[in-house]
Amino acid sequence: MSKQFFNRLEDELNSSRDKNLYREVQLYPECRLNLCANDYFQLRHDPRVIAGAQKACETYGTGSGASPLLSGFLPCHQSLLGQLRKWKHKSYGLLFNTGFMANQAVLKHLPGKNDLVLADKLIHHSIAQALVQGAARFKRYHHLDLEHLRELLDANFKNYETVFVVTESVFSMDGDYPDLKKLVELKKDYPFILILDEAHATGVFGETGGGLAEEMQVQDQVDILIGTLGKSLASMGAYILSDSSTIIDFLVNRAGEFIYSTFLSPAQVGSAEIALQILQSAQEKRKYLQKISRSCRKILNIEELDGINTPSPIVPVLIEDPSKTLELRNHLLQKGIMVGAIRPPTVPPHTSRLRISLHTGVTSQTLEELGNIINPWLKS
Repeated sequence: MSKQFFNRLEDELNSSRDKNLYREVQLYPECRLNLCANDYFQLRHDPRVIAGAQKACETYGTGSGASPLLSGFLPCHQSLLGQLRKWKHKSYGLLFNTGFMANQAVLKHLPGKNDLVLADKLIHHSIAQALVQGAARFKRYHHLDLEHLRELLDANFKNYETVFVVTESVFSMDGDYPDLKKLVELKKDYPFILILDEAHATGVFGETGGGLAEEMQVQDQVDILIGTLGKSLASMGAYILSDSSTIIDFLVNRAGEFIYSTFLSPAQVGSAEIALQILQSAQEKRKYLQKISRSCRKILNIEELDGINTPSPIVPVLIEDPSKTLELRNHLLQKGIMVGAIRPPTVPPHTSRLRISLHTGVTSQTLEELGNIINPWLKS
């Protein structure tokens, strides 16, 4: 192979190392407390969820065996999809192997060349990448700034066949979220298609854990709802839901992300369906999760954003410097606590941070300990 090729790759990797932005896959030491995972209700170790995976394997085998348009769509997939539609109050839906693939499918294939997509500036990489690859033009509005969104709608709405607005409900790196009631109000003046990624809100918000749209009572105004099975649902995979059969049928016929992959394994589907049933009646655990989310922010002196009355379990601790971020992450590891060290390009320059991901197993004593370790570093 070309020596120039390897030299180029090594030069880029060395540049990342020099800036403390190098990434690597590694096994971390056994920790007494994992605050990295997105398993907010700790269901991936729940015996009932494990039993759901085992039962699905015994019934359907270890794999689906084919793509969904051949023989890979099994009764377990149909059952899970039905449960998701009922839970999220949507008429039609589709399962995907990953949330990344679901977001890619929606944003690459649905907006056309005469359309415009307006996306929150901090939208997930899977969506941002799809927008670059898609046929539609796109613009980004300032993070959570619905007035800026209104300005862009007013300036552009009449110039395109269809306008799409896409946002996460709970943003994965900051833990904040938009006022969905105000967002859907804009549809009265500008009837755009709203795409909502509920990945980190599912299970956490809403009376039944249906997500932020359920919490804010706007589920009927969300045109395309995307979610993952890999976070609160303690499995792997994703779904797209809508009240339009045309949208779902179009994706079935056009989205290579769905058509050309061997489908979700029965174990993933079986575990997700049991987790879904557990989450719907987990009101007390939801309240507890929100309680410790408030407490954590208070202990770490993190200001709550305007309009955030119910904080999410994603708590960002801004460090800015990537080297110091890694140092503090490693210091916590030595204490048996695992947190995420998030650096550019995942987050904007000069916003490196610890990403603390709380779960229902966290106690008030744990939060006090966390504050005692982290706060001195923030003052230094």
